[in-house]
Amino acid sequence: MKESVIYQEIKAEGRAEGLQQGIEEGIRRVAVNLLKSGMAVEEVVKMTELSVEQVHSLQQQTE
Repeated sequence: MKESVIYQEIKAEGRAEGLQQGIEEGIRRVAVNLLKSGMAVEEVVKMTELSVEQVHSLQQQTE
């Protein structure tokens, strides 16, 4: 069955969104692990490129 161009575009967009969400979740997990290992918030921000607010939020969730 031949897929329409619109269907292919929607499918590609969904795939791209899923990939981006996966990358973001992976970065958050790394940040949590860095915080648990005792790394300073400022260093976690540098390593993950998350905002200070995001890292503080993750820190509060892990306490």
